[in-house]
Amino acid sequence: MSNALQQLREHGQSPWIDFITRDFVREGQLARLVDDGIVGLTSNPTIFQEAISKGESYDDQLRQLLETERDPRDIFFQLAREDIRGACDIFRPVFDRGEATRDGWVSLEVDPELANDAAATATEALSLYEMVARPNLFVKIPGTKAGLSAIEDTIASGIPVNVTLLFSLERHREAAEAYLRGLYRLRDRDGDLSMVASVASFFVSRVDTEADKRLDQIGGHDELKGTLAIANAKLAYQTYKQVFTGSEWDDLRRLGASPQRCLWASTSTKNPAYRDVLYVEELIGPETVNTMPPATIDAFLDHGRVEPTLERDVDGAKRTLDAFAAAGIDYDDVVEVLEREGVEKFATSFRELIDGVAGKREQLAAAS
Repeated sequence: MSNALQQLREHGQSPWIDFITRDFVREGQLARLVDDGIVGLTSNPTIFQEAISKGESYDDQLRQLLETERDPRDIFFQLAREDIRGACDIFRPVFDRGEATRDGWVSLEVDPELANDAAATATEALSLYEMVARPNLFVKIPGTKAGLSAIEDTIASGIPVNVTLLFSLERHREAAEAYLRGLYRLRDRDGDLSMVASVASFFVSRVDTEADKRLDQIGGHDELKGTLAIANAKLAYQTYKQVFTGSEWDDLRRLGASPQRCLWASTSTKNPAYRDVLYVEELIGPETVNTMPPATIDAFLDHGRVEPTLERDVDGAKRTLDAFAAAGIDYDDVVEVLEREGVEKFATSFRELIDGVAGKREQLAAAS
């Protein structure tokens, strides 16, 4: 009998894991999850910051790097390369199956402090892709206004992109259109559209956290709590269906292009009053991805319910957005704040990560 993760696959959704450490990759835990049905992996600066700062798994390589490297930023990317390459190799059989919506991807993020510098972001995306040297690498680029042109340029260069930190319906559509422009440019220079792909990482639970906080501030409207995030994601999926359809898209598909799937990110439940697998169970639909932290994967394997929910009551999702507006909650401001705070959080984690690498370097140098 198939488990809950495998049942998601049967409904057209790809379960990924949002986690990485060196031991997790090297000691078999990731390979066992692949056997259970996990078909991709995402990482971010916060995950790496926690992985490298704890324990001694990275110390031997750090000692080696100290012989030739001095820049903590360069040292970090050398450390990350080994973990990301290891994960890419584990997922390579999944990737090589080459299904219509290919899985087996592993994501590595550009420095989020470049989020508002399109040229620098595109340059770093190319550098990271060449550094890892694996075809199933997704370079993560924040979907900020400046990031849109970096996304287009990176796709046009034939590099797969995970567009991250998407909260708003408008920005999600803009990211999809940037992907299409990149595909057209890649086509025009006779590039291989079948080897480039993209996902749109649409963040979920953080939307409820921010919206619920605002509902508490104005008082009342308790019936709206815990509803905006799911409604927002359901409408994003409708955007996906609108953009990746029609004769022009069919022309690109015949050349090997794949649509930019919605990837549901931030799917751990932040509010203990809500079901711990809420943001998995309510967003199950075809040609989508859900990336989950280990605790959410464990919970979903234990008691997750699998049924097609993503297109259930789409009109109700529209009414939910209208209800928030009527209650005095400014949707545009909610998602703008979340985008800004998301970039700031990852940038802070990246700075702490680099500081942590520098601290480890000094600690190991003093001990030698």
